[in-house]
Amino acid sequence: MPASQPRSRARDRNNVLNRAEFLSLNQPLKGNQESRSSSRKQSGQAGAAGAQNNNPKERRQSQQLPEEDCMQLNPSFKGIAFNSLLAIDICMSKRLGVCANRASSWGSARSMINLLGITGHGIPWIAGTLICLVKSSTLAGQEVLMNLLLALLLDIMSVAGLQKLAKRKGPYDVDPGLLDYLTMDTYAFPAGHASRAAMLSKFFLNHLVLAIPLRILLVLWAFCVGFSRVMIGRHHITDVLSGFVFGYLQFRLVELIWMSSNTCQMLISIW
Repeated sequence: MPASQPRSRARDRNNVLNRAEFLSLNQPLKGNQESRSSSRKQSGQAGAAGAQNNNPKERRQSQQLPEEDCMQLNPSFKGIAFNSLLAIDICMSKRLGVCANRASSWGSARSMINLLGITGHGIPWIAGTLICLVKSSTLAGQEVLMNLLLALLLDIMSVAGLQKLAKRKGPYDVDPGLLDYLTMDTYAFPAGHASRAAMLSKFFLNHLVLAIPLRILLVLWAFCVGFSRVMIGRHHITDVLSGFVFGYLQFRLVELIWMSSNTCQMLISIW
């Protein structure tokens, strides 16, 4: 027995794993065990708190946020095309607004451009139509004038309704005039002057016998009235183009609901 004890002690000394630098491989230190246990407790508490805070609304938001991010980072082709055309429209409209204010490049011609725009306003046309209707003595003339009055009233009401729905502002911060407030033409889309000019020119071309030079001048007048609204900064280019299209559609509608001579005479007698 005494000889065996010195041999076992010698083996323990010769064992490499019993050295101090290798003790961590066999037995973990107490500090490491405590840190691991504390980290496990903290992670468990955080998981429990997160499980309590994950209500249905937050889960829905967490599911929706990645999709919204993807929509913003990867927009559709239609969205890119629409935004590009809108940016081009705003840029071109601002460049063509040469009479938007007195300090603009063509600011001295603003009064003349405004006067051109008044020729396409609804109030002067309604007043002139009523005066001609009172002085007219033929049934054919009264029929045309009554339908023209219907077309003007339809144009004012429909354009005002569309502008209230769209509520699009012009390229420049230009206040509407008094006549614009009377016809509720306070927004940009669609351009009321452009729709009225297109409707009137098409109406006169169909129902009046005019020479070719007068027909050309009538079309040029409608184009100049619409373009003048871009020059003074009240409308975008797309507002004017949509106004031209809308004016043509109004003319087609008036042609469909055209009032006969008897109906016009009945309305005149009531009035």
